[in-house]
Amino acid sequence: MPRILTIAAAQLGPITRSETRPQVVERLIGLLQQAKQHGCELAVFPECALTPFFPHWWIEDQAEIDSYCESSLPGPETQSLFEEAARLGIGFCLGYAELVQEGEQTRRFNSAVVVEQDGRIVGHYRKVHLPGHADHRPSNPFQNLEKRFFEPGDLGFPVFEVFGAKTGMLICNDRRWPESYRCLGLQGCELVLLGYNTPRHYPEYPETDRLADFHHQLSLQAGAYQNGMWIVAAAKAGVEEGVEQIGGSMIVAPSGEVVARATTLGDELLIHRCDLDLCRTYKEGVFPARNRRVESYGRLTQT
Repeated sequence: MPRILTIAAAQLGPITRSETRPQVVERLIGLLQQAKQHGCELAVFPECALTPFFPHWWIEDQAEIDSYCESSLPGPETQSLFEEAARLGIGFCLGYAELVQEGEQTRRFNSAVVVEQDGRIVGHYRKVHLPGHADHRPSNPFQNLEKRFFEPGDLGFPVFEVFGAKTGMLICNDRRWPESYRCLGLQGCELVLLGYNTPRHYPEYPETDRLADFHHQLSLQAGAYQNGMWIVAAAKAGVEEGVEQIGGSMIVAPSGEVVARATTLGDELLIHRCDLDLCRTYKEGVFPARNRRVESYGRLTQT
């Protein structure tokens, strides 16, 4: 019997600065309900899905920064999302800004969790590859301050046995680095859940603006094919507080083929019945472990 998992990439349109957390959660619940109606067992939400992407703004008030973070999941304002998912019997992957208190130290991460169909958190990931800068750049049309607001993830690239698949998570800029996929692939990962917020404009390197969609898709297709994995990528799309986000949510098969693609820049579901056994062709046939030459790869970790 083939192992079929029906998955939705749950793209979000812009979240305004004036929207409350409960209002955003209602949007997420609506997408979950639609996904369930279409027979989905899992839905993937974008990076920092509960708020606008606040690293695009220079904020000096730490209390304001922390207001965009979650100190617990589920929390008072997100409990209804977990309860509705459990009622529906659908799992989800949620990107969020995480605030952790460790003794006297407060730490912040760009994080994601994967939640089983009974509402339990069964996997946790913290974004490793933080882009952008920590200094104020007022001449730019917007900031990219992840290096100021977050620490690099300290959980590595874990793989979880969930939804009948070996499942990993990545967040936004992680998808551009082949090492991200390779670290998951070497653990036998079959399914990558990925959320992102990607501006169309790169203030420091505007010559890449016209290639934003191409580079996004190229990274996903290469990662999927070279590691024999399904990739479900969900975007925050459209113009959010003046920042144009590319959107382009898609589901990519282990062959590297795009099997579902967003057609709007708003809240939208992309749905596909993913045959997890298709991974075998690429893991065992095209890129079998016996053909790897580990003794020749030393430079990868020496520099």
